[in-house]
Amino acid sequence: MTIERKSSFREGSELGTLYLVPTPIGNLSDMTFRALEVLQAVDLICAEDTRNTKRLLNHFEITTPQISFHEHNTKERIPVLLEKLKAGKNLAQVSDAGMPSISDPGHELVSACIASGVTVVPLPGANAALTALIASGLVPQPFMFYGFLARKKSTRTEELLKLNEQEVTLIFYEAPHRLLKTLEAMAEVFGSERKITLGRELTKKYEEFLRGTLAEAIEWAKAGEIKGEFVLVVQGNPAPEKECDPEVELPLKEQVENLITQEGLRPNAAIKEIAKKNGLKKQLVYNEYHQIEHGSE
Repeated sequence: MTIERKSSFREGSELGTLYLVPTPIGNLSDMTFRALEVLQAVDLICAEDTRNTKRLLNHFEITTPQISFHEHNTKERIPVLLEKLKAGKNLAQVSDAGMPSISDPGHELVSACIASGVTVVPLPGANAALTALIASGLVPQPFMFYGFLARKKSTRTEELLKLNEQEVTLIFYEAPHRLLKTLEAMAEVFGSERKITLGRELTKKYEEFLRGTLAEAIEWAKAGEIKGEFVLVVQGNPAPEKECDPEVELPLKEQVENLITQEGLRPNAAIKEIAKKNGLKKQLVYNEYHQIEHGSE
């Protein structure tokens, strides 16, 4: 087996190149000289939203044509874009803000290009997750970037239960209308005293950082109107369980059902026991067992 080796700049090729170009997450001054040069030079820009990108291009007086490329047209667009690249055209891919592929479209096109032998060149630049991390005051490495949690309550809880085993700093994205419910879900699983830094409106005029515990963040979120996009940087578990009971790896509902079947406990007694075993509130396990989905958004 031979590892695939692909040079970004030293190989001559009749194929075009796909450039992955980061765009500002708020402050237009964060656009790099190299990014501007690439957007000016390529034959076509693949944009998540051509209207948003048009404003950026107009600001820097760039006239390169665009084509829409987003999560809803990925399958139909990729063959079209590959055809252009195979014909020798150079393309740039941008998302609305930050890095392509990071909680944004991009990965599928990159994979398709690699499979077709097309050179993929990434440009460094603005990224909300790392921007928040280095100013959070929490341990910057190692860290895990998770992105958006699931919207469905039961799925979100299962995600957080797995993440609670992590000792590394965790990074999430969240929209303002879901922030409070996400903080409350984290407090239920991680504990209300877990440290968190919320980065709001990063690089923009109203940028601010809110540092404290999950309990304090929840109190802040309940006190007034929540505005802006958020990056949540959460302390890793300072005291994870080193020896994990294999039973605890199962979904909470299944754990309760097993206890009822194997030991003949009544549901409420089994729920109480599983809550204790997992270090969780009884109400959380009760909701999972009975599949109570209110407040899932």
